[in-house]
Amino acid sequence: MLLIWNRPGFVEALTEQERNEIFGAVDEIMKELTASGELVGGQALADPSQTRTVRLAGDRAEITDGPFLESKEQFAGYLTVDCDSPERAAEIAAGWPDVRRGLGVLEVRPVMGDGGTEM
Repeated sequence: MLLIWNRPGFVEALTEQERNEIFGAVDEIMKELTASGELVGGQALADPSQTRTVRLAGDRAEITDGPFLESKEQFAGYLTVDCDSPERAAEIAAGWPDVRRGLGVLEVRPVMGDGGTEM
């Protein structure tokens, strides 16, 4: 799985040409991954301001607004790919426009199987 992390609102700071270039590059990557059969799926996530966080507080679940992470980048979406090796997954991540332009990072992480023995 390729976890996409970037700065919330970064798109609004881009020019229209920059946005078109980035989204055009994403479309190209998605077409290539679809054609190669490596794309399993993926989604962008809504702005972090729409997040609710649930954690244990004493003996009950507490629900708060926002992710409240102490980092500039927020989890923005994901791609699931089925490829031959972790190196190929990292190669795909390195080609992602957010990475190439220094606007975000992609985390490459294997997905656990149903048995959960990969931990």
